[in-house]
Amino acid sequence: MKSLKYIFTLVFVTALFTACNDDEFDSGFLDNAPAPASLSALFTISQDNTGLVTIQPNGEGVGNYSIYFGDGTPDPATVIPGQKAQHNYAEGVYDVTIVGNGITGKQTEITEQLTVTFVAPENLAVNIATVNGDPFSINVSATADYETFYEVTFGEDENAAPVQFNEGDQVPYTYSAIGTYDVTVTAFSGGVATTTVTQQVTITNPLLLPIEFENNTLNYAFGDFGNATTSVVENPDPSGINISAMVGQQVKNAGAEVWAGTSLPLDAPIDFTSLNQIKVKVWSPIAGATVKFKLENLDNADINYEVDQVTTVSNEWEELTYDFSEISLDNEYGRIVLFFNFGVNGGGETYYFDDIKQAAPEQSVSLPLNFEYDIEYTFNGFGNAFGSKVENPDASGINTSGFVGQVVKNNGAETWAGVAIPLVGPIDFSTQQKIKMKVWSPQAGITVLLKLENNGATITTELPATTTVANQWEELEYDFTGIDNSANFQNVVLFFDFDQPGTGATYYFDDIELTN
Repeated sequence: MKSLKYIFTLVFVTALFTACNDDEFDSGFLDNAPAPASLSALFTISQDNTGLVTIQPNGEGVGNYSIYFGDGTPDPATVIPGQKAQHNYAEGVYDVTIVGNGITGKQTEITEQLTVTFVAPENLAVNIATVNGDPFSINVSATADYETFYEVTFGEDENAAPVQFNEGDQVPYTYSAIGTYDVTVTAFSGGVATTTVTQQVTITNPLLLPIEFENNTLNYAFGDFGNATTSVVENPDPSGINISAMVGQQVKNAGAEVWAGTSLPLDAPIDFTSLNQIKVKVWSPIAGATVKFKLENLDNADINYEVDQVTTVSNEWEELTYDFSEISLDNEYGRIVLFFNFGVNGGGETYYFDDIKQAAPEQSVSLPLNFEYDIEYTFNGFGNAFGSKVENPDASGINTSGFVGQVVKNNGAETWAGVAIPLVGPIDFSTQQKIKMKVWSPQAGITVLLKLENNGATITTELPATTTVANQWEELEYDFTGIDNSANFQNVVLFFDFDQPGTGATYYFDDIELTN
């Protein structure tokens, strides 16, 4: 500090003598000049947790200030009156020394205590996101102002160390069991100040279709009635179509009511918009037992729908299929009710069930014929005409379906050229005896002949219809009223532009179905 004092003194005296040129100068007043007085310092701390402190020294008779920061920084900062110094501190308490240097080399110093405290993080927001398809897992993230990092605990293991993460990270965690847990996120600033948020997360494992009885965390809350007893047990006969480990068991105790059974509530209603069948694997000690499958509304059991199926084998697994295609989509059904050997009093028999699941109807080449299913359609062309399944070339008007049938009547094809489509079974004309079909023709006024044949084509019947528009879909109708249903018509034969030779034209057809 002394060398600094002498430098400033020399500068001042030199300047003074220079200003006076060779005039006679009395420098005695310098030795009598007082030391700097009234020293003070103003500390301004930024509120962004950077630790930036602005120091503004003040005093009287000061040529410059030397500021010693008190945090181990070896060299002081030198400022002249009216200027400020800036310095970054860690959180803590520091002795800051301000030295006022006078023009004569005299000094005065003070020490001021500086306390640097970081503000706690603000606006801490915690996001807990579930993981699709995994009811036991979550992802945790957070945002806050003035934070440097975060820690999270998940509330399941008290001895588990907190997981540290940064803003923008997602911390995954998988719980081992259902329950309600406290997820605690702590946001740290640059110092000791923290902000904590705790949120509860409830881990559930909803009971939904399919039900396989393999998950021991699910709540299979059977509601028995009529002296039936139902539980989850080990598969007593892991063979055939069911080799799973665990199954449902229903004992129809001796003397049980004819309507004895059990109910099983689901955690969400069954969605029948696309899958309108339910399949169940069952094991019965007798063949010919009625297995009633009933669905009820969770709040009102009077809203229900039931379907019966009958076992065909004994002492082995088989799959029963229940058709709910006629169920009302306006109602919600969230409770399954199962009755084994319905209509017969219990005799102590034990029944098993498993793999309750939704399914789409098994499709086959039968009426209605709409080409939307991934099955094999057979097109037997003749007379130089050919048929196939193709994408709908004009999805508009009355037919916006994805796939349709196509017939190409090649140039020079016979007047009777066409395509035959065999069905898996005879058409049932017992209640409906008209057939309608959507067609697309490049020409109006052509004859579209629909012929029906039995296997072997020994019995046939046919009807014509005429197109009325070109290059758009229309629906043709064929009235087979009075048809002999015992003829077992099983082949659909189509002739486009019948009785005219082929010109290479392409025709389309779709939605062949019975109607009244």
